[in-house]
Amino acid sequence: MSPDIRRVGVVGGGQMGAGIAEVCARAGLDTVVCEVDAVAARAARDRVAASLDRAVRRGRLTEAAAGDALARLVFTGSLEALADRSCVIEAVVENPDAKTEVFAALDKIVEDPAAVLATNTSSLPVMRVGMATGRADRVVGLHFFNPVPVMPLVEVVTSLHTSAATAAAAEDFATRVLGRTVIRSKDRAGFVVNALLVPYLLAAIRMAESGFATAADIDTGMELGCAHPMGPLKLADLIGLDTVASIAESLYDEFREPLYAPPPLLHRMVEAGLLGRKTGRGFHPYGQG
Repeated sequence: MSPDIRRVGVVGGGQMGAGIAEVCARAGLDTVVCEVDAVAARAARDRVAASLDRAVRRGRLTEAAAGDALARLVFTGSLEALADRSCVIEAVVENPDAKTEVFAALDKIVEDPAAVLATNTSSLPVMRVGMATGRADRVVGLHFFNPVPVMPLVEVVTSLHTSAATAAAAEDFATRVLGRTVIRSKDRAGFVVNALLVPYLLAAIRMAESGFATAADIDTGMELGCAHPMGPLKLADLIGLDTVASIAESLYDEFREPLYAPPPLLHRMVEAGLLGRKTGRGFHPYGQG
């Protein structure tokens, strides 16, 4: 276990935050998950417990290991519970104001000046959240991928202020402690993966929007014609159409390239609450639960 990171905090217990908390607990770490209130904290606990149960049913985890992981987790509605953490990972909604507010609060709460403050943002500048603190040198991007317990990749993103020691601690944590594979990225919108992936997803959305082909045919074409495990519209539904739109907007704001601009259909679907798997309907219908 890393000598520097033994006590982890996760801010946000949604799909990504719960997954990050789960992999930390499964790695033997003392993990505290902070949500907006006690009700949301209980929902986060239920989310992690359900994921652990699935892992047991699929033979990926023993019942004893699942029980041990859950026992290492504390769920709370108070950020003050993160005061003693040596690493805090923010995983709230992909909104710059929400994220900077979290980091400004963490700067006052987390006691250890050497603690790593990480953001799981998929597209927003790490510099922006770092500058909300008085310790931008300790702020780094740790971008996990969904579903976190299954996906082996983490992007480590360093801003112009991130120190070499912070970057090294973050990479050691992701690789040696959590067993992930790390790729490194400079602090540019979309980083490595989403800068390549999102234009592809947007092209598929434009194709469906124009009536050129159905969502089912677009996905089948890429799955069977290009050996992709999941078609682009199914993948957009899995990521969440609100998240895809947010990443696209960040990319377009930074680069002003037309291929990054969110199509009107994507905006309309987000406004309608048709966000993909998490709401039961996106480009495809999904059964609730």
